[in-house]
Amino acid sequence: MKVTVVGAGNVGATCADVLAYREIANEVVLVDIKEGFAEGKALDIWQKSPINLYDTRTVGVTNDYSKTAGSDVVVITSGLPRKPGMTRDDLISTNAGIVQSVTENIVKHSPDAIIIVVSNPLDVMTYAAHITSKLPRTRVMGMAGILDTARYRAFLAEALNVSPKDIQAVLMGGHGDTMVPLPRYTTVGGIPVTELIEEDKLNAIIERTKSGGGELVKLMGTSAWYAPGSAAAQMVEAIVRDQRRVFPVCVKLEGEYGIDGVYLGVPVILGKNGIEKIIELQLNDEEKQLLETSRGHVKEVMDALDNINAAKA
Repeated sequence: MKVTVVGAGNVGATCADVLAYREIANEVVLVDIKEGFAEGKALDIWQKSPINLYDTRTVGVTNDYSKTAGSDVVVITSGLPRKPGMTRDDLISTNAGIVQSVTENIVKHSPDAIIIVVSNPLDVMTYAAHITSKLPRTRVMGMAGILDTARYRAFLAEALNVSPKDIQAVLMGGHGDTMVPLPRYTTVGGIPVTELIEEDKLNAIIERTKSGGGELVKLMGTSAWYAPGSAAAQMVEAIVRDQRRVFPVCVKLEGEYGIDGVYLGVPVILGKNGIEKIIELQLNDEEKQLLETSRGHVKEVMDALDNINAAKA
């Protein structure tokens, strides 16, 4: 098994490290545009293999996609963070250009690969990769829901003073302020979370989850990387090992939840073919309204990318 991670920054390098450490693939190729950057990160990961006892070979290359040929799964983390003075459209245009270029190179050398997008803005970058790749929607997906539910579960574990291992949760919608945590589908060791925590405390945790990324940026001055990188690696593992894990994943909806043509996070079964099945939950009226609000926000950003592309044409 061969996995490529495009982008050797904090998130990409963390993903590659987890993939190697957990021996999820025989070979992990790390790609970056900065000369020597991916080579150095890959070499560092390889040099700790005798310490952590794993066999996965990590290889770094500078903008040479021929070395990625035959990849089974590709994780795209490339893109720039939003800088002061940069408008939303500037960020979308810049990162969409990067993601589209990366996707073209990936499909050229690994036409059978499954693509996982981590670049931000996540939902619209998944859209950009999907339309560029021309692959089935089951093979191009975005990583956001696993990260968001992990934050939600971590906050709950802290509040309840229990192991995060025992907390299961579902979260839907876009990646950001309009995400839709679902307390009704949140359990602790099989017990509904609503039986274990007061409503006001649960609502406070939900709000903290929605701004989880922003909280870390305020603390560190940069985006998170340990949790996002590990979340992407978990998706790769589910695919490579055909685990058929149930995860919230960003995918193009084609009628599910009454939504068509918009990329949103929904629960899916993830296995060797990518998205094996999209699971449709029976949402109540309040949950449906929250999902509709999220859909509208994501569609607005998708429309912005369409307008940018039309202006360039």
